[in-house]
Formats: sequence, C-alpha cells, structure tokens
Amino acid sequence: MQLYKNQELKIYNSLTGEKEIFKPINDGHVGMYVCGPTVYSNVHLGNVRTFMSFDVIFRYLKHLGYKVRYVRNITDAGHLENDADVGEDKITKKARLEQIEPMEVVQRYTVDFHNVLSILNFLPPSIEPTATGHIIEQIELVKAIIDNGFAYEVNGSVYFDVHKFNETSIYGKLSKRVLEDLIHNTRTLDGQSDKKNPQDFALWKKAEPQHIMRWPSPWGDGFPGWHLECTAMSTKYLGETFDIHGGGMDLKFPHHECEIAQNEAALGKSPVNYWMHANMLEMNGQRMAKSTGNTITPHELLSGDNDKMSKAYSPSVIRFFMAQSSYRSVLDLTDDGLKASEKGYNRLVEAMALMSNLKTSDTSSINISEWLQKCYDAMNDDFNTPILIANLFEGAKYINQIKEGSETLTAEDLELLKNSLNTFVFDVLGLLKESESQSDSDKLSGAVEILIKLRQEARANKDFALSDKIRDELVKVGIQLKDGKDGTTYSVN
Repeated sequence: MQLYKNQELKIYNSLTGEKEIFKPINDGHVGMYVCGPTVYSNVHLGNVRTFMSFDVIFRYLKHLGYKVRYVRNITDAGHLENDADVGEDKITKKARLEQIEPMEVVQRYTVDFHNVLSILNFLPPSIEPTATGHIIEQIELVKAIIDNGFAYEVNGSVYFDVHKFNETSIYGKLSKRVLEDLIHNTRTLDGQSDKKNPQDFALWKKAEPQHIMRWPSPWGDGFPGWHLECTAMSTKYLGETFDIHGGGMDLKFPHHECEIAQNEAALGKSPVNYWMHANMLEMNGQRMAKSTGNTITPHELLSGDNDKMSKAYSPSVIRFFMAQSSYRSVLDLTDDGLKASEKGYNRLVEAMALMSNLKTSDTSSINISEWLQKCYDAMNDDFNTPILIANLFEGAKYINQIKEGSETLTAEDLELLKNSLNTFVFDVLGLLKESESQSDSDKLSGAVEILIKLRQEARANKDFALSDKIRDELVKVGIQLKDGKDGTTYSVN
C-alpha cells in the first residue's frame, strides 16, 4: 500500500536547519546512506543509539510504501586515530597490539556489531559495503578530483585543496563553519607536513614501510582517506545525488563536510538532498567516555553484568527507552529512566494483550481513524517517536476504557485499533512481540499469576491475613491487583 501518497512527511535537514517536506528524487523510491562503524572495537551504546534512530526511520519509510535502498558501510581501513590525517590506522594499531592480522580485527568486531544489532531487532540494510572492497572506486574518485584541479599529490599522498575549492563553492556549509575562522583558529604548519594548508585533508595516504594495509595506486602504495570511502560507496550504490544521508552528530564536521566537498569537486553536484544527524548519548548526565570510566556496553546493559545499572534490561525496553526521546535530542541513559521505560512498555503490552477479549458494540464512542492519523502526524513530523508513544498510550487507555464499559467500539474499529497498535509498536518502533522475547515481562507475568493463585487459595481457606499480605506486598513493589467478576488481573505501576 502506497501510504506515502496520503501522508506528508517532513524531515529536519541539517544543511538548511529547517524541516522540509520530503520529496524523493524518484517517486516511490528512497536512497538512504548511513555512516557505519569503524570495526576496531566492540560497538558502543552511542553507536547503537544512532543506528537505532535510522532503523526506525528505515522501518517507517518502508511502512509508508517506499521502496528503500538503505546503504550502511563498514569502515575496515583508512580511519586514523583522532580522525586525523597523521598517526596510525585504528584497525592496524589494534592488530599490532594483539599481534593478529588486521582482517582478524575486522572480522571479530564486525561479527560483534551484527550480533548486537540482531539482538536489538534491527533490520539489516539493503547493502553493507566495506571500504577495502571499494579501493578501485576510491582511486578513480581521487583521479577525478585531481583532474578537476581540487587536489594535489605530494610524496605519494594526495590532499584535497580546501582553499581552491572554496573559491567556487562553500566549505563549511553543513556545519556552518567559515573557512576564514578555521584558518584563524588553526596553528600554522611546522614544515614537517606535506599539506599546503592545515585545512586540507587526505584523499590518499602514502603507506610507510611498517603500514600493513596498503594498495597500489598511481601515486604509489597507500591507503584511502576516511572521508573518501563514504563518498565512493554512497555514490556507487545510490547515484551522484541521493535522498538521505545520516550519521551521528559528531560526524557533521569534518567527515560529512568533506564528503560534500569531494562530491562537488569530482562530480560537480551536491551529493545529498536531506542530511540527518542523530544526537549524542550520555549516561547519568555525563558524556560517555572510556577515559573517565563512564561507559557501558550493550552486552553489559542486556545482561545486567555492570556496576552502572541495578538490573538487566530487555532489548524491547532498551528500544522503547531510546524511542522516548527525539533522535535529534541528547539522550541521558539512567537506571531510573530505563525502569520507567520498562513499566511503560509493560503497561502497553498488557493493554494490547486484552484486545482479543474485548466486547464490540453497534456503535463507536471513540474516533479511531482520527487517533490513527495522530500517530501518523507524529511520525510525519521528523519521525517524532516521543509523540507517537504518547498516542500509543492513548490507544492503550481506550482498550482499558472499553474493557471497563465506559467506551465502545464496533468490530471494524476494534480491528483497526488492534492492527494499528501492532503496526506502530512492532513494525515501526521495532519492539519484539512477546512470543519472540524471553523478557523480564514474561517472567514477571508468570510469577504474579502464581501469587494470584496462592491468594485465591488463601481466601478460599478464609486465611484473609495471608490474602491481604500477598496483595499489600505486591503493591509495595508496584503491582496492583484488581478483583473483578471475571477474576483477578494486575497492572504494573
């Protein structure tokens, strides 16, 4: 179903700083590129937050009926330490420290990356190219930039001439930085660099004798610059200009700024119509950083094996927590926040479980079509998942009102409510269905049902003291029992 024809989607464009109506280059098709990980260490939660944001965006575009080609790369060479043009390749350094082959490093951490994303129920991208698999394309791109006068070769390395580029275009248009300010704030070269200017960046680096990862090129053995890789892979699979380019906020400068310059210098056109950037993930109000110890891995969060959180959290709870903040907002990971998300997620799932037993009426006292459009309006407003979730809770409230008899729905409207909740909760937000997840919610439900049976037995034996104690102790931990004519149910507060 081509829902996109009836839904006006707006996307915040980092390039213009405004929300713009989304109009893909080719009707019904979307090309989206997201910068993937540099696979030299285990994926961290900041990465997960970024990729989860674009997973939800990918899911919603597909739900609207678009045919989406989603490309997310693997950087397995060329990314130097501190994102610089000098120093050691991150993967080569890891290989040297562990005395293994660089491709062993790549394989180990690519597998870890895929495992984490699979556990968290990510959809795989359409194409996942690697930098080392596209060396030829990168060399051809460098040739084109040199031929067009925007790059120069020195001692086997090739650098992009930012000052020359800035004569005919604007370097800094995405990050809103002015080249003159960059020049003013940059130390002068000490004579040991091959660059003409400090602002120039590497397209191709000469491989020193000790550098393991190297490829032949017209300029000698070397390896590609980090920025070059994404330009080569994105344009190969999505065209010289494509719809959406995404990544973390930290990539806006210099990585994405350099991508724009490379594309314009080589092909004479801007590469992307909509630039999207996911904001940072903090923990307990502070930046996540290995240097300060303020960090936690996805596996530690999922297993509970850490000293930052009080318990383990299920994949759905983690997804639900992250979706309760806009992808463009800084998100603070806290134990209290995760606990609140767990309670909210459980309330939502419990309400949805009641739908199969609801009684229908001849008339509806609730306008479900209007409520459904509010869900679309939220996602159409730059993928506003917090507002969507508020609307989903409103749908859960309708279920409880119908169960209590204060509201009514026809069979047709009840089916629409049921299908819509399932679509947005499981297909768009990517939460796991109960049958697919051995979450804490499943275990909790089983334990509470046992206590309800014990309480019923106590009441049958006229042991009201024990019956009341079970009820009161459950209240203390946030579980409210509700006695009704059809038996006892419970809710998690």
